[in-house]
Amino acid sequence: MTIVKSIALFVVAAIAEIGGAWLIWQGWREHRGLWWIAGGILALGAYGFVATFQPDPNFGRILAAYGGIFVAGSLAWGMLVDGFRPDRWDLAGAAICLIGVVVIMYAPRSAS
Repeated sequence: MTIVKSIALFVVAAIAEIGGAWLIWQGWREHRGLWWIAGGILALGAYGFVATFQPDPNFGRILAAYGGIFVAGSLAWGMLVDGFRPDRWDLAGAAICLIGVVVIMYAPRSAS
């Protein structure tokens, strides 16, 4: 159950961070206004808190693994929200990143 919780937290964190950055992008680059930017700032702040709920106590490990989630999640967001179509190299890179997440977060470790 711990792995399921961890994965769910990574998904929530990705939505908050990528969504927050997207809202700021929309507010500034697409001239949608300060309310979009404010929503983005709030979402980015929420991302910072979500990461603290990960079961692993190591900040560096959590953020390193989240980097891989962010890469794959950003491509998925682009596909779902902006109509982006990744090429095979985008998909290969995302797969490599997700393999890295699994190794960093879920590889068996000795208790030391």
